[in-house]
Amino acid sequence: MKIKFLFALLLSCLLFSEVDAKGFSDNPNPDTIQVNKINKQAYNSRLTDPSGTINQAKKSLALAIKINYINGIGEAYRVLGLGYYYLTQQETSLDCYLNALKYFQSNNNLSGQAKVNNNIGTLYRESDYDIAIDYYFKALSIAQKIKDEDLIATIDLNFGNIYYRKKNFTKALEYYDKSNVLFTKLNNTVNLIQCLQNRGVIYYNLNQLDKARELLLEANQQAKTMDLNMAVASINLTLTSLFIAENKFDLAETYLNEGLAFSRQVKSTKLEYDYKLTRYELEFKRKNYKNALFSLRDIYKQDSATYKNNISVRLNLIDEQHKHREKEQENERIIERQKYDRQMFWASALVAGLFLVVIVLLIYNVNRKAKTNKRLTELNAKISEQKENLNQINHHLEEIIDERTKDLQIKNKKLADYSLHLSHQIRGPIATLKGLLNLEKDDLIQQDECIKLMNKCVSEIDDNIIDMSGMLHESAKNG
Repeated sequence: MKIKFLFALLLSCLLFSEVDAKGFSDNPNPDTIQVNKINKQAYNSRLTDPSGTINQAKKSLALAIKINYINGIGEAYRVLGLGYYYLTQQETSLDCYLNALKYFQSNNNLSGQAKVNNNIGTLYRESDYDIAIDYYFKALSIAQKIKDEDLIATIDLNFGNIYYRKKNFTKALEYYDKSNVLFTKLNNTVNLIQCLQNRGVIYYNLNQLDKARELLLEANQQAKTMDLNMAVASINLTLTSLFIAENKFDLAETYLNEGLAFSRQVKSTKLEYDYKLTRYELEFKRKNYKNALFSLRDIYKQDSATYKNNISVRLNLIDEQHKHREKEQENERIIERQKYDRQMFWASALVAGLFLVVIVLLIYNVNRKAKTNKRLTELNAKISEQKENLNQINHHLEEIIDERTKDLQIKNKKLADYSLHLSHQIRGPIATLKGLLNLEKDDLIQQDECIKLMNKCVSEIDDNIIDMSGMLHESAKNG
């Protein structure tokens, strides 16, 4: 029983020591549902109001941290990164993405990891194609593993963007068409608009202006319907260039002004720069060289600053990632140390607990043995006392038996002597009776005298028997 108890205690301690201080479970509850809801709202507003996306994501992050909802924290960081990306704040965006990746990895959230890798690839898309492709392949590998068709389609779309920037328009169009098929199947309206825009851009670069115009106008209309301000600003930029190429300057200026207003609304400095460059092209094509010169001067100033900034951004991105990796490695070392310390603590607690149990059992055994020994001592004393009493009783009985034996021997001797005496007394009358019978038989005595003598003999025998009975009765009473 003790062994079973110790084994059960050991098992329970070992099981308890394996419990990790992970976040609360991701089971649905009002708080986690609220976090997911805010994250979704923030994500959906990324193309309409990136600043609003950031504000909502920060609110979601604070709530997720409060309830220790790991997946919610990771998604909030990811959406924050998207907001900063659309505001052209690459360093902050990367920091958010790397934080999101850390939380998704700690909770083994493959879907989250794939999305973040895709987002980081998009972040590098403007500055380093090779790094971007590496991240896209990481994302694609996970997406295929978990069979996330929507994410696969998004990654195909991004591969198309890479090939577009490499001027491989045919390959880019191939990826856009692949993603378009999947988005149509999944009824992903937002990304279908993106596909329309990207395919329109490809056809514009292939100088198929009619096809490009058709796709871009359709994308523009759908984006406005869904209030996708960022998409409208980007689509209008290509439409402006298309109408400039067709010498439709009034239409070009209309879409340029509208697109510039949308780019300012979403606070995209990159799109504003692109619109300045496009305005220069419009004024130059109109042969309005004075306005073109002013536009060119603004572009030169911004371009010089942007060039320096782009180099700085790229270096900062690499440096930021390096710092983050160092920080992550340090955190991993701290986590490992904490894990080791926790294991040592529970191991020590387990050993101490077992020692305590052993000590308690030993004390219990000692006390129980002491009580048992005391009880046995008391019983032995009683047994010894009873044995002494029995010995005394036996000794007394032996004395009584000896006395009775001697008394019986005396009485038996007296009885034997008396029996012998009586036998002589009885035999006399009996012999007389026999003699009388013989005399009667030979007719040597008269009948009356014979009867008288026989009566006398019988009386003597009767008296002797009465005496014997009285003596035996008296002996029995005395005995």
